[in-house]
Amino acid sequence: MKIAISSMGTDLDAQLDPRFGRCAYFIIVNTNDMSFEAFNNEGVASGGGAGIESARLVTSKGAKAVVSGNFGPNAVRTLSAAGVEIYIANTGTLREVIEKYKRGYLALMQLANVPEHRGSVGGLKSLYPG
Repeated sequence: MKIAISSMGTDLDAQLDPRFGRCAYFIIVNTNDMSFEAFNNEGVASGGGAGIESARLVTSKGAKAVVSGNFGPNAVRTLSAAGVEIYIANTGTLREVIEKYKRGYLALMQLANVPEHRGSVGGLKSLYPG
């Protein structure tokens, strides 16, 4: 099965990047044989919609699951609509994260764990109107 992991580097010894929409790279790993491909996350510098663009990228590469630390509501909606499972991990090398995934140690999530962002700097949308 192919899983996408947000990464700070381009190989399996790189550290997990806890940011989904604004991670530096995505590593798409085939968990059956541990083959992988690294992709630059072009959404990292976007003014908005980074989570949506990142979700589209990983689904276009055939990922059936995604592992990262933080997912906003737009990313969760986009991934869920594509039938991609979302798992939480916050630290470790990609090899460690993959092993945790294979053993069933990662939490499956269905809701965003960070608020919606507006742009890349500041601009957090209030969760409470008024």
